[in-house]
Amino acid sequence: MKAVQFTRFGSPGVLEVVELPVPEPGPGEVLVRVHAAGVNFFEVLMRADRYAVTPDLPMSPGVEVAGTIERAGPGADRSLIGMRVAVPLFAIGRGSGGYAEFVAVDSGAVMQLPDAVSFEAAAGLMVQGLTALHLLRRSPAKGKNVLVSAAAGGVGSLLVQLARRDGAKMVIAAASSNEKRALSLSLGADHAADYTAPGWQGHVKRLTGGLGADIIYETVGGAFSRAALDALAPCGELVLAAMGRFGLLDDNQSIKGFSLLPLLTPQGVREDLAELFELAAAGALTVFDGGRFPLHQAAEAHRAIEGRRAVGKVVLVP
Repeated sequence: MKAVQFTRFGSPGVLEVVELPVPEPGPGEVLVRVHAAGVNFFEVLMRADRYAVTPDLPMSPGVEVAGTIERAGPGADRSLIGMRVAVPLFAIGRGSGGYAEFVAVDSGAVMQLPDAVSFEAAAGLMVQGLTALHLLRRSPAKGKNVLVSAAAGGVGSLLVQLARRDGAKMVIAAASSNEKRALSLSLGADHAADYTAPGWQGHVKRLTGGLGADIIYETVGGAFSRAALDALAPCGELVLAAMGRFGLLDDNQSIKGFSLLPLLTPQGVREDLAELFELAAAGALTVFDGGRFPLHQAAEAHRAIEGRRAVGKVVLVP
């Protein structure tokens, strides 16, 4: 089978397509033919050795795939063959291997995918969908003025929709281009702010009657995180799901750290993904197609994310 891996750290050009044996499903396992593999920003950081943990090399990235069950190993239910499934590899301790034509996993790790949910949408509802869902659970938007950073991205576009469903008083989308702001508004944001414009925080304060956002869901990090503090209301909350460092805050504001993996349980993942898939199947949650790339263009997929050209969910389609 074809798979993408890198043997050294560096630019997107270090990603290469290699030939590997098709994995043999072991006892209780199934072989999944991958139709969509999610591409995530943390994989871009990992490839450049800028992530919190340095992976062992060679490495084949990819922690979420969707596809069809091709074969059942010894003891696995053969009636599963042909089923459309989502496989959240990250939730079963698999931090790699998704950028490939096939993966072998325990049959209990797959989730049946509704016919109305595409493979690409399923890939966008695993890491990003669960992140958006749990961000809102930790800091509910109901009755609050909220600001969503990178609002046209994989997490941000889902957060805009889920915050609106959660009963937010006002949803403000922060995005860097006219196209991205228009997309955010089409997904349910009340207002959009250009966070690349000088003084954008003042625009947020004017929209909120001079106060600022009660909650800022922050997935960008770096300079944006520091600048966002000026758009935060007194006693407001910055929910940080990105890397960054800060000094002490005035005005009784707070920073709440967010990490997805410690919040996940096997049963919780199944229930949460079922909820997200149901919303998507009913048309109540849209996963925006941020670009589909064949395996041999994995480097281009990374460049699209690294250069912040992508909106929605970027996937590889083996």
